[in-house]
Amino acid sequence: MSLEDTSLPQRFMELSLRTIKNIHNNTAQSPPPQLTTQETNEGQEEFTPAFLGQTTLQHRPIPLQPRPDQTPVIAIDVSSIRLGETDTGILLALRPATVWKQRGSVYRYMRFGPFPIHITDQNQHDILSLFHEHNHTQHGNNLLHQLTSTPDLNQTQTRITALLEKWLQTQIAAQARNSLILLDGSLTAGTNENPPSAITRLLETARNNHNTILALTKITRLRLNGHNITNLIEANQKPCLLQLNGYQTPSTYNHIRQMGAIYVAKLNHSPYTFRLDTDVDISSQQAVEAVEHLIANDLITDGYPETLRLAHIHATFTANEVIGIQRFLAQAYGIKIAQRPNIRRLLFGPYGTRHET
Repeated sequence: MSLEDTSLPQRFMELSLRTIKNIHNNTAQSPPPQLTTQETNEGQEEFTPAFLGQTTLQHRPIPLQPRPDQTPVIAIDVSSIRLGETDTGILLALRPATVWKQRGSVYRYMRFGPFPIHITDQNQHDILSLFHEHNHTQHGNNLLHQLTSTPDLNQTQTRITALLEKWLQTQIAAQARNSLILLDGSLTAGTNENPPSAITRLLETARNNHNTILALTKITRLRLNGHNITNLIEANQKPCLLQLNGYQTPSTYNHIRQMGAIYVAKLNHSPYTFRLDTDVDISSQQAVEAVEHLIANDLITDGYPETLRLAHIHATFTANEVIGIQRFLAQAYGIKIAQRPNIRRLLFGPYGTRHET
């Protein structure tokens, strides 16, 4: 598998090198241990329960029967982590990964990066402009507003991670044919990181190439009748889907929109269930058949597809990799990594239990 549009990675690599050179022989303070951006943002797009009021609709799980064939399964994930802080900005590393498998073949993967990048108030406009240009998600005044309303560098880290992920997802959807494309997260739109136009373009691109998007959320806050939706399927239930169509949902809430049809998915006999979003413009029968192709053509461990698990592993940074990247920057560019003092621990001793943010 290769990418047709390589201009974004090339330009991003050049931008990465240029921003790193600008802090030559500077000092970066290493932050306290933290989760990656994808883990800290998990579930944050769900600001309110999607299902309003009470309902008497019956829960009717749809049983799943594996449909073995040669349908390729492709999974995509992107991770970013903070390497340190300088006097003028924050030092990050980003890494996308994609994993694919066709029945009977081995798992294959492609990793990009890691891309170290130094984000400051002066260069964040150029960085976001590059991603918006290649994602084609904003135009005119909307783009200007997006680029001038991000004074918080922490928001910039989240945004460029999401934009890089959307670019890679759309590229895969444009190149693959008759495939299942697995995404980590939901098809919720309306935030700066996930504008509706980006998800609409992704879904349209996938449909035009006879691909099916399946988005799995590991942790969801959505509730129905006071219960988390992933608890609506009994633990001893056989592999099945629970379709949540027909329940009253708000069209928008704080500009947040649900762009997909929402299911609860139990993909094997393990007790774990997940939220599953599919393209709302495909029939429920097509969605069920796509999931049946998934469980037949991919390994499902603890109710989770192996391709998506491997994509997460290949994208996520380990502690040793972070140390290696920091040492590379120190040797190549003279950037000194200094341990940042934990002020709360200094002031409060064992009672300073929170990390500084």
